[in-house]
Amino acid sequence: MDRWLSVVGIGEDGLDGLSARARALIAEAEVLVGGDRHLGMLGGDPRPRLTWGDGLDAGIEAIARHAGTPVCVLASGDPLNFGIGKRLVARFGIAAMDIQPAPGAFALLAARMGWSLADGTLRTVSCHAFPVEVLNRHLLPGVRLLILARNGETPAQAAALLCRRGFGESPMTVFEHMGGPDEGRYDTVAEEWEGRRVKDLNVIAFHLWPSPGATIWPETPGLPEAAFRHDGKITKREVRAATLARLQPLPGQLLWDVGAGSGAVAIEWLRAAADAQAIAMERDPARFDDIETNANNLGVPHLKLLKGDAPGCFADAAAPDAVFVGGGLSQPGVIEGALAALKPSGRLVANGVTLEAQETLIQNHRAHGGELTRIAVARADAVGGLTGMRPLMDVLQWAVTKS
Repeated sequence: MDRWLSVVGIGEDGLDGLSARARALIAEAEVLVGGDRHLGMLGGDPRPRLTWGDGLDAGIEAIARHAGTPVCVLASGDPLNFGIGKRLVARFGIAAMDIQPAPGAFALLAARMGWSLADGTLRTVSCHAFPVEVLNRHLLPGVRLLILARNGETPAQAAALLCRRGFGESPMTVFEHMGGPDEGRYDTVAEEWEGRRVKDLNVIAFHLWPSPGATIWPETPGLPEAAFRHDGKITKREVRAATLARLQPLPGQLLWDVGAGSGAVAIEWLRAAADAQAIAMERDPARFDDIETNANNLGVPHLKLLKGDAPGCFADAAAPDAVFVGGGLSQPGVIEGALAALKPSGRLVANGVTLEAQETLIQNHRAHGGELTRIAVARADAVGGLTGMRPLMDVLQWAVTKS
């Protein structure tokens, strides 16, 4: 049997909402898989059952032991939209599978709100898969958010986060058990939610509306230094924007930020491209909390922090698509190790301020090619009662693409 594994999306309306094909896949299965809520919709069906009680990894391996036997996995709504479907396809391949989605939570919520999923101002976010701080990335005027909740406390957590950022006037709608007989709806604004708890199975919609003075950080690289908590050693916004342009953030790609400091470059990389990944490598324990705080405040809590010296810590990280060296240029083997680890066609960008660091960059430019650029920035500042341009320290930037 080529397609032995079926995945059937099911909504709160249970079996009544399934297509004939989905019903047939359930009927033909010899093994049923799902959470207690989904399996409970089948009543006292006597066939063998597997649950996710021991975790997803254990459940997937239990499914693998039944390879070749008709197995049906019951999942919520659209299994490939923040669901189990992606993990199952990665493990077993689509050739072995038959996936039958039902209307997912986002589609149902958009329909309830009258919002088009194709609208450029609409974003879908999972606070089930990620901490609620992921919302910080999307707090922009006019954006509409559809959110999967982790539990009944998520609406209160999300509303409180919006209020802290100056978006307390944003209209807010919460649905419980959407699509089923126990559906409930609450309409208010974020600042009036006031910590209420709802049923664990819920979804949230916000139409973001900032108050005057709200904190707004656009996703364009080059955020001001004030957007980050730092000890003064941070890549300045003008240089950071030029650095990100050279690094070229692309969807799904991995960045190493070596000598991360505040984590600013890694954080802006994550904000600039969908599903991007980044590892901030930092040896100074005094900066670890800054990096994690900045990642949460700017909506990328999935930034990975690797604590240790470069290049020794390189062995603990997956091969990168891009590397930024902002610190540690004086450490022997940093550039060599980064180039060796970099994937073909990967980009390496290194910035040097001290003469010693700039000498290292010049030597590597001679050895490996690429481009050298001197970045000079001056900012207006008071000179007595007048105004003058006060220069920042020049930065020598080396950028190279691995052949």
